[in-house]
Amino acid sequence: MGCQPFLPGDTALRIRQSAETQQVETAALLGDLVRIPSPSGGEQRMALRVRRAMEEAGFDEVRVDALGSVVGRIGRGPTVIAMDAHIDTVEVGNRSLWSFDPFAGEVRDGRVWGRGAADQKGGMAALIHAGRIVKTLGLDRDGEFTLYVTGTVMEEDCDGLCWLHLIREDGLHPEVAVITEPTGCRVYRGQRGRMEIEIEVRGVSAHGSAPERGQNAIYRMTEVVRGIQHLAGDFGFDEFLGKGSVAVTYIEGRGPSLCAVPDLCRMRLDRRLTWGESREAALEEVYRVLRACSWAAEPDVARVSVPRYEKPAYTGKVYPGEAVFPAWKVEADHLAVRAAERALWELFPADVARKFAADAGEAHSSGAEPAPPRWTFSTNGVAICGMHGIPCVGFGPGYEEQAHAAEESCPVDHLAKATAFYAAFPLVYGAMQAKV
Repeated sequence: MGCQPFLPGDTALRIRQSAETQQVETAALLGDLVRIPSPSGGEQRMALRVRRAMEEAGFDEVRVDALGSVVGRIGRGPTVIAMDAHIDTVEVGNRSLWSFDPFAGEVRDGRVWGRGAADQKGGMAALIHAGRIVKTLGLDRDGEFTLYVTGTVMEEDCDGLCWLHLIREDGLHPEVAVITEPTGCRVYRGQRGRMEIEIEVRGVSAHGSAPERGQNAIYRMTEVVRGIQHLAGDFGFDEFLGKGSVAVTYIEGRGPSLCAVPDLCRMRLDRRLTWGESREAALEEVYRVLRACSWAAEPDVARVSVPRYEKPAYTGKVYPGEAVFPAWKVEADHLAVRAAERALWELFPADVARKFAADAGEAHSSGAEPAPPRWTFSTNGVAICGMHGIPCVGFGPGYEEQAHAAEESCPVDHLAKATAFYAAFPLVYGAMQAKV
């Protein structure tokens, strides 16, 4: 990492101490955010709470865009940096899998517990208190950067849509963005993309007592399912992002009644796109499966489409978008990645050294490299970097495995580390940029 610090004087120590001093308060804020249910499209109360917290933290400006995302600003400098946390969550799912109220927001056993604690209200709480540190310590007084902190909506339903709106409609175009999805407090730099594909297969209805008189659309769809299962060998592979994948996530059969042969069956696919895979190629894979079905010669049996997201935001605005989200990655030697790693090292040198040694030991003992620094799931980076080419790095409290899981939680000490990182990154990035 080198010896010359990019955080001047005792700045790293002051940032770290401030974050540790605020740790209990940051955990309490996260608990407060968890107690507000905020499913996609239902984030209004959450947005109001986040806006109030930003204002109390001393942000220079706080506003809400037409889609409902909260946008806080600190500074007016030439280097524009954005840090994003989505404020919506998935639903709770089967409540019997939870041993506690998922909206209680309890702080116990060194963790904050509840839906959204890791994915990803922890990032939001840490960002707000990082903004407070920037203002309290006067880290923005030299006027070198403008920091935008965004609490974005509808990410769980349509990742990136909120940022397409911010970029295209609001004109927010940062030089670099930090995504605060959970990374276990590691620096991440990419993810596979994804797309949704709908397949519709038609049949011929008949009375359920005489199924031979009809053509069962569900039976026809089973051929498609088997074909989809055998597609994996054809998917692309990227050394960093890994292999593409597909999953059948929904099947629905429909007929005149439950005593009738179904004349329609719909299926949804979750297709994860690795680097170099395209929308068109993914659709062609599906068409190839359909052409191999026993009923393929019959006209108008099957239809393939890419769904469009047209759900209203809590503000009432509809901002339509096709459900295609490209893969993205940032090279390890990119300034954004080097600045993120440098900020982490200057703040927590002992922790970074221990992690490096642990990774090296793991690689030596197993003969395999440690897991690459990327998300398995998708983030708002699909729009920021994947569609608009703005480099992104990831750093967030909590672990990826907690996302969408029952018994979700976020370690309290992660919140302090993330808070310090978010406060330091603009300074380190700016200092390193000046030396380029």
